[in-house]
Amino acid sequence: MANHSTQLDGVFHALADPTRRAVVSRLGRGSAAVSELAQPFDMALPSFLKHLKVLEACGLVRSEKAGRVRTYELVPKKLAAAEQWMAQQRALWDARLDRLDAYLVELQRAEAKKKDNA
Repeated sequence: MANHSTQLDGVFHALADPTRRAVVSRLGRGSAAVSELAQPFDMALPSFLKHLKVLEACGLVRSEKAGRVRTYELVPKKLAAAEQWMAQQRALWDARLDRLDAYLVELQRAEAKKKDNA
């Protein structure tokens, strides 16, 4: 469980940055070379490469070098793990809110019954 939590921490840390989210979004359409990935961002290449290293370190992307060109691709399995965690949290909170709603409805009924009996 602790290892799974550490992995999720890395994924959420990586996704916390808008540049890295944009890279993940772009890679969702297919693999791309570093130069193509870096093009939309107004930053020096070494700074951009740090973002790619964060994404690669947590396993969201992987790279392959062919000659002088390094190409990155998305690893959807890591996103699926984060999505599963969020779905579990959503289900938990939906159940809690359903119980709260049922409790509030019961309170309203009890209050209405008191008024009818008064």
